Amino acid sequence: MPRPKAPPAVTSRDRVFAAAAAEFAARGYAGANVDRIARAARLNKAMIYYHFQNKLALYREILRDMFQAVRAGVLQVAASTAAPDDKIRAYIDAIADAAEARPHFPPIWLREIAEGGEHVDAATITYVRDVVAALRSIIEDGHRAGRFRRIDPLLLQAGIIAPLMFFFAMGRLRQKIERAGAGRSGLSNLSRQAVVDHLQRVTLAQLEGTL
Repeated sequence: MPRPKAPPAVTSRDRVFAAAAAEFAARGYAGANVDRIARAARLNKAMIYYHFQNKLALYREILRDMFQAVRAGVLQVAASTAAPDDKIRAYIDAIADAAEARPHFPPIWLREIAEGGEHVDAATITYVRDVVAALRSIIEDGHRAGRFRRIDPLLLQAGIIAPLMFFFAMGRLRQKIERAGAGRSGLSNLSRQAVVDHLQRVTLAQLEGTL
């Protein structure tokens, strides 16, 4: 019997990335501290600067990691032969999958939006552009098939991203609200799939003109 493959070794770069992601999620770009990142990664600062030029380069790499994953997922969806409504469902699912796999990202991105994208570079904007272009392609497929009306893809994207980021970022807050309401709100039991299902229904209703 072949031996099972060993899990890939965690590199010093991986440790820096994970520690920095947690630090930026907790404190934002301005509040993040390279010394704390080094301590959390169990490395010295020199090793951080060996992998990343500076704090900004590290932060932007975390943004790009998310958007690269989203872009790969939604481009695959847009290029598939699925029906337009199934593509919309898969598009939303792909974004939710990437965000759920990176719990640090929603709070980072919500802060970045509030700051007007101050730290977003041209490479990240290119990824965002490609994601919106994939949605535009799906909308056009549905329009040609007589299933969708035309809606500005950026407007539709905002209606998908905002609730997803809000849901994933407010996990601890949902628990606090639940405790304050003595278990009556049901927020702590709100699942990722329930949110995705809701967004799929609402997005399709908008595209089909029933909302």
